[in-house]
Amino acid sequence: MPWLRPFFLFVFFLCVLCSTAKGGSFARLGVDYGTLGDDLPSHVRSVELIRSIGAGAVKIYDANPAILRALAGTRLRVSIMVPNDLIPSIGTNASMADAWVATYVAPFAGAVRIRYLLVGNEILSYRDIANSTWPFLVPAIVNVRRALVARSLRDVKVGTTLAMDALSVSYPPSAGKFRADIADSVMRPMLQFLRKTRSFYFVDAYPYFAWAGEPTAINLDYALFAANSSLNYFDPGSKLTYTNLLDQMLDAVAAAMSRLGFRDVRIAIAETGWPNGGDLDQIGANIHNAAIYNRNLARRLAARPAVGTPARPGEAMPVFIFSLYNENQKPGPGTERHWGLLYPNGKRIYPIDLSGRRPVESYPPLPPAENNEPYKGKLWCVLDCGRRRAANATAVGEAVAYACGQGNGTCDAIRHGGACYYPNTLAAHANYAFNAYWQQFRRGGGTCFFDGLAVQTKKDPSYGSCKYPSSSN
Repeated sequence: MPWLRPFFLFVFFLCVLCSTAKGGSFARLGVDYGTLGDDLPSHVRSVELIRSIGAGAVKIYDANPAILRALAGTRLRVSIMVPNDLIPSIGTNASMADAWVATYVAPFAGAVRIRYLLVGNEILSYRDIANSTWPFLVPAIVNVRRALVARSLRDVKVGTTLAMDALSVSYPPSAGKFRADIADSVMRPMLQFLRKTRSFYFVDAYPYFAWAGEPTAINLDYALFAANSSLNYFDPGSKLTYTNLLDQMLDAVAAAMSRLGFRDVRIAIAETGWPNGGDLDQIGANIHNAAIYNRNLARRLAARPAVGTPARPGEAMPVFIFSLYNENQKPGPGTERHWGLLYPNGKRIYPIDLSGRRPVESYPPLPPAENNEPYKGKLWCVLDCGRRRAANATAVGEAVAYACGQGNGTCDAIRHGGACYYPNTLAAHANYAFNAYWQQFRRGGGTCFFDGLAVQTKKDPSYGSCKYPSSSN
């Protein structure tokens, strides 16, 4: 009867809302909200900013009650995390899991849309905890899930995040295979759990790193979702054609799961993105590329019906972009501090709408990409006098002591009588010590960071008879 039509439409609408509330709709991208910065806005302001850029979800790297209180009453889907160091205790003691859920989840369950709970972050990438932590990962996941169910919190999907290095083979995608040291001992029972609970395999997938590692073998446009059909990749094993690098990575994970007999486990992207800056010797880390990647990703994820991947066409998935802010306290190479969509003052690094509704062609022009080719000149590492921490004599002195204590004769030139002893100032000695350490250890992973005190430079800091060692790229 005609008068019933509005009623059925209303019921249908309620059903859609219900499906969305349970994580059934992932149209809008989420964002990873990291807090490793000493200049970040308040949590309340951060939540306002997350909503202003069109995000539909947010992932945090703990279960910070202050952040959860700021998220209360919003419609954002929320992912929280159990810290890595708690995995052994939670994995061996169900009461510890229940206590953690009682403290960090239950008090917020009514006001915050907690939809994902991740037990640890990329722990299978750390070989030094293979014996102490890996065996307890799946038991910890199981115990946390039981604690949630005991409190009737059944809408929360439980899992863990894994980097792409969980695979020993990822190319071609159809050959995807888990590492032998984790395939049967960790991945098989984990996938059994994910299948049983209809949860997700949460992967951190970064086309940037794959491209930056082989920029001559992988086309940049292919990594940025901007390639034309001439750059498509044909997988000889699956007979599938790929138009972008992220799809290849995701289908390699799918193939690895299928190889163990778990073709039906769903995939979610816990982290992806592109750095907007980095060190002088880091290729392709710039605002132009970051904007292109993230805008194209947002548009792709907003498509309905869902695009999926060649191996899983039409499959929607939760996706989180890393990250909300540039975080100045993250250690490692310069890119680690330049993944943000926003500067710490809240200003957008480039315009973006994570809802994917804004046409890409409507954005204003981007600054040109000036480092898409490897840097060829010489580089040095010196004290960054432009940073506030450089005025902290104690911090600088400790960093100099660390640099000089790592190698054999690293700082001989700044000892009394050495060619670089004068001027006998902390800043001058820090310049030499930082550079000497970096030149000696950079090929083995040493970085020009020193807890935020150092910066790369193209200008030779040598003077008189004091010669600074340099490196060429």
